[in-house]
Amino acid sequence: MASTATETSLKLIPLCRFTAQLEAPIVLENTPSGTRYVFGVKSIRMEGNRIKASMKGGMSADWATVSATGVGTLDVRALVETDDGAPIFVHYNGRVDMAAGPGNAPVYGAPLYDTGDERYAWLAKIQCVAKGTISPDLSEVVYEVFEVQ
Repeated sequence: MASTATETSLKLIPLCRFTAQLEAPIVLENTPSGTRYVFGVKSIRMEGNRIKASMKGGMSADWATVSATGVGTLDVRALVETDDGAPIFVHYNGRVDMAAGPGNAPVYGAPLYDTGDERYAWLAKIQCVAKGTISPDLSEVVYEVFEVQ
């Protein structure tokens, strides 16, 4: 059966603005994967019509690697809690072109959310995409996050 344009077209629904304040990275140079940057996260804020949340605990981090050609690969894991008390595990991979230095190219991610709270069970059923920026001093990353439909 042939697919129609409506079955294959993507629609992006705004979910939230995701802002994270980052600690100075721990740098491991010349690893088999490239140069690894481990960023502890100081704070996270998610603000949107359907979700408002902040970082919970102190275990959130990004284990990023940058290749010799400047391709950055993200591996982010974070725990947030909604303003009404639901814990949510956020994890995403992504890419950024670091060849021209930090802050000079968009950062892309594909967040997924895990929670057992029934009020936010819908989050576990969606795929999101994100586009953002990282500050030149690597202290802040800001994304616009969208649900893919």
